[in-house]
Formats: sequence, C-alpha cells, structure tokens
Amino acid sequence: MTKQQFKKYFPIIVIIGIISAGSFYAGMRYERGGSDRLAQNNGMLLAPAERQARMASGGLNGAQRNVGARTNGGGLVAGEIIAKDATSITVKLRDGGSKIVFLSNTTSVMKSTNGSTEDLVIGAQVTTTGTTNTDGSITAQSVQLRTDMQ
Repeated sequence: MTKQQFKKYFPIIVIIGIISAGSFYAGMRYERGGSDRLAQNNGMLLAPAERQARMASGGLNGAQRNVGARTNGGGLVAGEIIAKDATSITVKLRDGGSKIVFLSNTTSVMKSTNGSTEDLVIGAQVTTTGTTNTDGSITAQSVQLRTDMQ
C-alpha cells in the first residue's frame, strides 16, 4: 500500500473502528440495563401465589425464555377474585386493575393446603423456592407439593 493510498483509506478505517467500538459499548449497556429485575431476585418480591403461578407457567424467567404461548399472550394473572359467573371470574390485580378470565370444561382448578415435613415423601412431586448455597444446594423458603402432572 502506498503512502497516498494509506492517507486515503486511514480515515475510513478509523471511522469503522469507532463505529464498531461504539456499537459494542451500546450493546453491553443495553444488556446490562435491560435485564429482567425478576430474574435478578429470583421472584422473591412476588407474593407466594404469584410465584406459584409463574413456576407453573414455565419458571420465573419463562418470559425471557419465550416459553409457550403464555408469554406471547400474557396468560398469567394473579390476584383476588372479585366477581364470578358460570363461565368466568374477574380478578383484581395488584396494580388496582382487573382482568376477566374465561373458564371452560377443560380448565383445571388446583387447590393447595398447608403441609408439614412429614408430607415430603420419596416419589412426591415438589416445586421449591429458596436461596442457592455455595455448594449448589438450596435453602428452601417454600416447598409446594404437586400432583403428578404427566
């Protein structure tokens, strides 16, 4: 490459380098700022019923992993039932709004009660939430016994 060619192409190479570095930096900032706060605290800011609903719909980070149609259609609703008829319930949301939920013959309704450690038997299906220890084990904050959902 001659000195004249170098002078001609050098500014273009510098501009491409600056744009590349700026794009990389912007991408890193976007990733850091756009991370899901729910994923960072493992859902511990949610009420127990909301955590249960999130785990049932694909985990606390299900929306990030695009699990099923629920993430695309916003199919998770948690709150207090304020109205009911034969085909629907109306749920009051935590933000003060409400959502109508339609029921069908194929809608499964699940109910749970408090248990004890004696209920935890080999072969039981469970969902746990808690804190991960340094050795990879979990210190449970809650354990939910579940029916076999094959």
